[in-house]
Amino acid sequence: MSTVQPIDLTSAERPRKLAKSRPAERRFDRLVRLVSVPGFRRLQDAHVIVFGVGGVGGYAAEGLARCGVGHLTLVDYDVVCATNLNRQIQALAGNVGKPKAQLLAERIAAINPQCTVRAEIAFYNATTADRLLPLHAPPTFVVDAIDNVTAKLHLLDRCRHNGIAVVSSMGAAGKLDPTQIRVADLFETHTDPLARAIRKALRKNYGWPQASAQGKAAKSGITVVYSMESRRYPLPPDWDAEHGFQCICPPNEADIHQCGHRNLIEGSAVFVTSVFGMTAVSVVVQAIVAELVAPTIAAQPDRFNQQQPSQDAVMALNSVI
Repeated sequence: MSTVQPIDLTSAERPRKLAKSRPAERRFDRLVRLVSVPGFRRLQDAHVIVFGVGGVGGYAAEGLARCGVGHLTLVDYDVVCATNLNRQIQALAGNVGKPKAQLLAERIAAINPQCTVRAEIAFYNATTADRLLPLHAPPTFVVDAIDNVTAKLHLLDRCRHNGIAVVSSMGAAGKLDPTQIRVADLFETHTDPLARAIRKALRKNYGWPQASAQGKAAKSGITVVYSMESRRYPLPPDWDAEHGFQCICPPNEADIHQCGHRNLIEGSAVFVTSVFGMTAVSVVVQAIVAELVAPTIAAQPDRFNQQQPSQDAVMALNSVI
């Protein structure tokens, strides 16, 4: 049986044209070609806080790191549970019982050593808000991937009231079709029961605007990632038959929302939660880069036609993709 020998780029036979200048930045070469050098500088200068680094927020945090965001704060009070292995990026068998935020911070440091990343092992609420989301030094952007409704309401109101840009994840559980994920203003979503509950609670408890007399909802100013797919009711597995649901989460005194306290345990799939997280990343990156992003072919067709590669080059590229 043949074996593949690894290529040693440290040997004397390494390619002579190997780029030596600015190697730390060249790792983001492919992204820079989409967002431009000035746009990438904005990402390097940006500070993004991710609240909740589970199935959605974990992928969002890693995506931001892989996009060169220079400063990240990861806020999560929870530790890895064995049931997280199906969907959370930092969840490995050897990591069960360890803090999610700290594990993800270590992973991000390996991806982008130039990123300043801080793990806050804490639960966001009205008491911790001033420390975790300080108004005297607000972040460039907030990613809300909190699954606790009370905390989520407080965070969204704090961001809106103080003009802090935020993208919020709605319900990713109980979904199987990532092609139905959308981005919209919170007041313009439909089908998603969590978004509906959040809208109602924000209007009732925080005085957010009601629908107009014409029946059209006012804009909330909060961008959300949601799914148009109808939520699926969970099917209990056969191991629940004898004793009912049993929580296997490791003991964590800080976790006041362990699954053993929930009325309903919903199903979730990594191919949905990860797309929720990465969609949130796209919202953040495009908002920060803004007008510096690369033009589309439709916007500048003449420029594209002048730069089209030959047919031979296209065929050669396709052969290695």
